[in-house]
Amino acid sequence: MSQQVSGLDPEEQAQLDREDEEGRDLVRPPDVNEESNRSATRLELFFDLAFVLFVARCADILAKDETWPGAFTFIAVVAIGWWSWASAALYANRFDTDDAIFRLLTLTGMAGVVAMAASVDKLDATTSRWFALAYVMLRVVLIVGYLRAWRALPDARRTIRPYLLAHAAGAAVWLTSLAVPTPGRYVLWGIGVAVDLVGPTLAARLKDGIPLHMEHLPERFGLFVILVLGESVAAVVTGIHDAGWQPGIVVTAALAFLIAAALWWSYFALSGGVAKRRLVQEGHERTRQGVHDFFVYAHLPVAVSLATVAVGLEHAIVHGTEGHLSSGTRTVIAFGLAGYLASVALIQAVLARHLRPALLWPGAGVLLIPIVCLFNLRPPVLLAVLAAIMVAGVATGTAQHRAGQIHTAET
Repeated sequence: MSQQVSGLDPEEQAQLDREDEEGRDLVRPPDVNEESNRSATRLELFFDLAFVLFVARCADILAKDETWPGAFTFIAVVAIGWWSWASAALYANRFDTDDAIFRLLTLTGMAGVVAMAASVDKLDATTSRWFALAYVMLRVVLIVGYLRAWRALPDARRTIRPYLLAHAAGAAVWLTSLAVPTPGRYVLWGIGVAVDLVGPTLAARLKDGIPLHMEHLPERFGLFVILVLGESVAAVVTGIHDAGWQPGIVVTAALAFLIAAALWWSYFALSGGVAKRRLVQEGHERTRQGVHDFFVYAHLPVAVSLATVAVGLEHAIVHGTEGHLSSGTRTVIAFGLAGYLASVALIQAVLARHLRPALLWPGAGVLLIPIVCLFNLRPPVLLAVLAAIMVAGVATGTAQHRAGQIHTAET
């Protein structure tokens, strides 16, 4: 007998009863997620915590080595971690039933992410083996999940097949890399990730495939953006802590926080809102194939750029009382901010199908920020100019929104 809750209409009461009944079922077969108000679960949020650690350890690579080889290594490992997260999010988007088996699989994958985070900043011959095994663990978790869905949902098998084959092939390449010495091992890692990416791309081309949940998708990727943005906030804290509460440090840290806030605003109130509006309009109707593919993959440079910005801001704060920043730090800041703005401008322009507003902002910032970083300005002055550009850009985008030149949905 269900417990009645006062103040609820019959439909809401029925929903509570269904959720209570499902909660008593320890094991449930995977099913296609079709709830109109599907949102991120607490388990997904817990899973994301492991990636907070992973991104932070990746940032240490660039912080210690602001050279082109260091940057390449940093981008490569962030891309691997991002795809590990994204591929798990794509499975949960369609088939998450939050039963005991799914929870155990997710927690196992989370352990794999922890192992990746613990080994990512020193990928020598020994540690790289642990990194590779942890990545394979994540692939195995996904393979088991898709096999469960294959068994339970015959109508979904055409959609599941490309994921299964690609994840299995990618895992096989990564396992093979264990027998290959570095740097050949790293080449096989890249091949393995490329093979892995084929699955979602092929599945998206199926005319009768199981669609992604278009409301849950932007929420999950928005949460990942917040996760990486948190590194910039952490950079402010670390910078003040390590450099002390000197007036110059505090001013520089305040400006760094203002830049981080503008980055958040630019995505969630503007470009990300434009993207969500388009995805929600698409819904479950494949009116244009590739829209969600573009949305997913365009967030890789967003993640890499935001992690880069965090490293640059922390160094700028730590050296806030010095005369000038190194050319490496200024390059990191320039590439991070410009890369982020270029990525969100592309997302906005493509998904809004309107180029001009995106060229005005964030597009203008892509040109202005590298020019400013060419000048050897003192850290507070440099961040003040960059913050002014970011705030002016957000104001411009907000004015465009109010004038009806861009249309967003709440993110």
